[in-house]
Amino acid sequence: MLRQWHRRSLSTSSSGIAGLFQSQQRKTPRGGLARDIVLGRGAGRRSCVPAARSLAPAGRHRDVAATLAMTTSRGLSSSSVTFQEQQPTSGRPFDKVMAANRGEIATRIMRAASELGCGTVGIYSREDRFTQHRYKADQAFELNTEKSPVAAYLDIDTIVRLCVQNGVQAVHPGYGFLSENANFAKKLEDAGVKFVGPTVENLNTFGDKTSAKELAIKANVPIITGSDCAFSTPGEAKAWISDPKNAITYPVIVKAAMGGGGRGIRIVPTASDLEGMFRLASNEALNAFGDGRCFVEKYVDRPRHIEVQCLGDGTGNVVHLYDRDCSVQRRHQKVIETAPATGLSRETRENIFRDACRLLAMNNYRNAGTVEFLVDKDGQHYFMEVNPRVQVEHTVTEEITGIDIVQSQIMIASGKTLTEIGLTQESIVEPNSFAMQCRVTTENPAHDFRPDTGTIDVFRMPAGFGIRLDDGPGFPGAKITPHYDSLLVKITAKARNRKDAAAKLIRALREFRVRGVQTNKSFLLNVLSNKDFLEGEVDTGFIAANPTLLSPLKEKDRAQKLLHYIGEVVLNGTPKSLGATGDAPSLVDPIVPEIVREHKEKKQSLKQIFDMHGPEAFAKAVRANEGLLITDTTWRDAHQSLLATRLRTIDMLKIAEPTHVALRNAYSLECWGGATFDVSMRFLHECPWDRLSDLREAVPDIPFQMLLRGANAVGYTSYADNVVYEFCKLAKESGMDVFRVFDSLNYIENMKLGIDAVGQAGGIVEAAVCYTGDVSNPKRGLYDLEYYLQFVRELDKRGIHVLAIKDMAGLLKPKAATLLVGAIRDEFPNLPIHVHTHDTAGTGVASMLAAAAAGADVVDAALDAMSGSTSQPSLGALVASTQNSSLDTGLDLNDVSKLNEYWEECRGLYAPFESGQKTGSADVYLHEMPGGQYTNLLYQSSQLGLTGQWSQVKTAYAAANRLLGDIIKVTPSSKVTGDLAQFIVSNKLSEHDVIENAEQLSFPSSVIEYFQGYLGIPPFGFPEPLRGRVLKERTIKGTEGLSCFAGRPGAQLPSFDFEGTRANMEAKWGADKISKYDVMSYAMYPTVFDEFMERQDEYGKLSYLDTRTFLTGMKVGEELNVSLEKGKHLILKLISVGETSKDGIANIQFEVNGQPRSVHVKDKRAVVKDTQRLKALKGVTGSIGAAMPGVVLETKVKKGDTVKKGDPLVLMSAMKMETLITSPCDGVVKQVAVTAGDTLDGGDLCIEIDEAM
Repeated sequence: MLRQWHRRSLSTSSSGIAGLFQSQQRKTPRGGLARDIVLGRGAGRRSCVPAARSLAPAGRHRDVAATLAMTTSRGLSSSSVTFQEQQPTSGRPFDKVMAANRGEIATRIMRAASELGCGTVGIYSREDRFTQHRYKADQAFELNTEKSPVAAYLDIDTIVRLCVQNGVQAVHPGYGFLSENANFAKKLEDAGVKFVGPTVENLNTFGDKTSAKELAIKANVPIITGSDCAFSTPGEAKAWISDPKNAITYPVIVKAAMGGGGRGIRIVPTASDLEGMFRLASNEALNAFGDGRCFVEKYVDRPRHIEVQCLGDGTGNVVHLYDRDCSVQRRHQKVIETAPATGLSRETRENIFRDACRLLAMNNYRNAGTVEFLVDKDGQHYFMEVNPRVQVEHTVTEEITGIDIVQSQIMIASGKTLTEIGLTQESIVEPNSFAMQCRVTTENPAHDFRPDTGTIDVFRMPAGFGIRLDDGPGFPGAKITPHYDSLLVKITAKARNRKDAAAKLIRALREFRVRGVQTNKSFLLNVLSNKDFLEGEVDTGFIAANPTLLSPLKEKDRAQKLLHYIGEVVLNGTPKSLGATGDAPSLVDPIVPEIVREHKEKKQSLKQIFDMHGPEAFAKAVRANEGLLITDTTWRDAHQSLLATRLRTIDMLKIAEPTHVALRNAYSLECWGGATFDVSMRFLHECPWDRLSDLREAVPDIPFQMLLRGANAVGYTSYADNVVYEFCKLAKESGMDVFRVFDSLNYIENMKLGIDAVGQAGGIVEAAVCYTGDVSNPKRGLYDLEYYLQFVRELDKRGIHVLAIKDMAGLLKPKAATLLVGAIRDEFPNLPIHVHTHDTAGTGVASMLAAAAAGADVVDAALDAMSGSTSQPSLGALVASTQNSSLDTGLDLNDVSKLNEYWEECRGLYAPFESGQKTGSADVYLHEMPGGQYTNLLYQSSQLGLTGQWSQVKTAYAAANRLLGDIIKVTPSSKVTGDLAQFIVSNKLSEHDVIENAEQLSFPSSVIEYFQGYLGIPPFGFPEPLRGRVLKERTIKGTEGLSCFAGRPGAQLPSFDFEGTRANMEAKWGADKISKYDVMSYAMYPTVFDEFMERQDEYGKLSYLDTRTFLTGMKVGEELNVSLEKGKHLILKLISVGETSKDGIANIQFEVNGQPRSVHVKDKRAVVKDTQRLKALKGVTGSIGAAMPGVVLETKVKKGDTVKKGDPLVLMSAMKMETLITSPCDGVVKQVAVTAGDTLDGGDLCIEIDEAM
């Protein structure tokens, strides 16, 4: 009679199995064990360790570590070990045991056999030649290389032959592959090799679900209604279901006749689903197990999956090792297994144990087997099947019982009975602990658990109390192929209860690091943290009912991504897109000065006044200030003007604290907006919102200032009104104070939108009048003093707080400054005036002093090392020039000089971005090019092949300005002027050519959009006839045939859908990666943002890196300290750069915190091919070439298309300038010579058109 559930019993552990054989080994002749294995090459190592002398009394169980002095991992290769063929030595079950499997189960078998004193033999396919189950074995043999990777492990004849040739006495098949193959077991037995598993009769009975079901009925074990035979076709299954005598209705479940592991199983909800689901299950089973037949059973909705682990010795004696709960499944594949099962009534549990043991005993079952049941909501259990093998989840049973199931299998195969190895039901202690196992696989939950492949760069296993690891193919450098199961490692936790076990698994998974391939770690953590799961009673529908479990884990993976970027730069150099064409960065690290505040300020700062009392109080405080206030532009416009806007956040943060002290009396720090917004994402791989919030935290008490392009916000085109309002709101929330609002055409309608948006957000409205021309020269023309006064009147009506005079080109001469500022001050005595200029001509300091003397309250300046030329005037010069006068800035020259020393050294780091311009130039009064654009345009011109033609570009700039109508030139109108200037030079055009041929020319997109009114309306209208000719036969996309906007463009645009856009972004990038700030970045720059996110996914956050490393990488042997956050540092060291492989990949070795890491980088030099492109034929209208060098973004036509004159053909981009190549004639496309992504030189053939007659 079977034992009852609760009983007093003796303790048995896995060590008892080894202990049994140890007691027998005492009878072995002296040295017998050591002589079983003889070393070949690699001598100098001793053979097997002699058997340890047992100290425990006979019949008592002993700990393996104390009684069996054997290694658990010999690690000897087949080249260093030779076995002498002889009979099994007395005292051990077998001399040699083969693990006829791969991965973790093969390693598990070898460890168990090794502890029993057995030699171990492995087999491997060519694809597995580097996996640990090969080199963990004492001997390992390659399988048939002519077979496929899976078929090799199913090659019975080869495996049996290897056993016979190499003296293998027993084969353990593990799970999967041949583990349930009766033919394999028979052939081994026929060859005199023991099969460590059930008998052939057992396999035939339980490997066939029909015979297993028949035996269950005979044993009076409850079963689920189902077919007695397996079907080969959907038609056979349909006929059986339709037969009324079978009394079965949908839903049903289709299950493979052979197999396991969740494969070959499909739920069929309705009759219409049968054929498709049956074929899926059948094909899956055929591919995995070689048999596509399937059974049909009634589907029990959301049951629990409970299984009982049993051992039998073939004499009818069967014991159970308690139960396991395997209900957490995905598509019938077990995910997390626990033992013992919780929430079962005593009666249900006793019935399950009784039925399991009775069923196996009736078949004289031998070895390990698992009887699986479904338990419905009423506690009724139904027999499912018997798995006649060791299960993946056997580890949880071992942990709660202390019994080594694999060793038990080996001993039973050697002929031992359960009694002889001390496993009676009475001796198996009722579990008083809890175990839980999860399977870490290389599957991506976010993409329907799609298996991932690749090379593992990082593999760091967890450890600690209560954690067991059964590892398989994972190690640094391991190549995960698509050929096999995706299991990397099984992690098993043991604790006093379910919640504690789950906590241990969570901790272990968080410790576990795998880089290079995707894993299901996030999914496992989500399951383990789920409240319902922790409570214990979940059914097989748990995962389907909780789709949030599939939400990806927000893993930082910061170190590996940083290494990937550094490796990329080390191997391939600084990314060309960054534009680092100058000298190498300085090797001098800037020294951060220590500036101490000598005494606490008595009066409130401007920042405090604004925060406490609002913008009106701020404006009054500015007007009431004695002396001249300064805005430092070093953190924005200065580096935009000198270094192509490439200054990185890390270098600002380093000097933030000294700046906070030295410039505490400043009006503001200009640090954001304008070009810095898109450049941060586009080139520096930084989030502009992060920059703002980080700087605000570092400098809390000085007002921050930004540049807002009116209706264009921080973009280059018009946006819907709600975008501008939301942008200003978010900027204010993130720490912005002063919004310098301007419009590139001084278009008041655009200004109104920006002013209103800032006002609604609660910011300080500093509205700008953009300056051009020369008010001191009555012959200059349109832009006279009255023009500016009238514009200021319009601004004042809008309730602005501060007026800015924005002199982008540095055209404001000292006399003009006196006239303009004086006139404004006379008419608006209470309005604070803030003057901005550039020092291109060298008159900046004089002009700012003149403006201050005429009544300006604030002027812009930059620290000396970042001033002059196309930047702002020298801050130090202004401080020194006003000392001890009524215009004293209140800044200490010594403190300012210390800041300047930092920037002198820091600028050396940015040497690659220096324009090469040595001095300013007074010819700015001729071409009127803005200072911020000057260096950018100089660089762009060189990239467009216009090196050596800079003087022509400047001349063309003046011509472009005239062609556009003598406009205000501030971003983005200055960009239009610059694009047109480069277009003129590239195509060798005169002003006359442009006007006369405007209908045929493929103008840059920015020029076309200007004439369409995207930027607004210039002060004195659009020039004709050029505008009409450019826009002939053109319409604005998204409008009903509109050729140009009649007023403010944004007023005619529909509201931006923030909610819908965020949903789309979250679907694309993951909800955890998208914030409201990201949505705003996307609204402004959709393409740039997507590219930024792609780089974030690839490289992570790069703002941690110092600038020199960011630009040039590391040198071999160099050590780098990277601060990720407070208290979190990485110590990186570059060890070596490997040779490029034949597939173009180089392996780069690093150390991270002293631990080896590697990254694999594509060598771009290895794949470069010289491709000679055809040139467009001059004088042939239908031969259309690239107007200038650039990259093809999109082709709009294909061969055979009919096109009309003006139809779009190819969209190109060159240095942020997009150009749409249009058809110059009617005709049919004969050839499309380019595709998206192609890099073209000017004149390269793009499209050929057969002209219509």
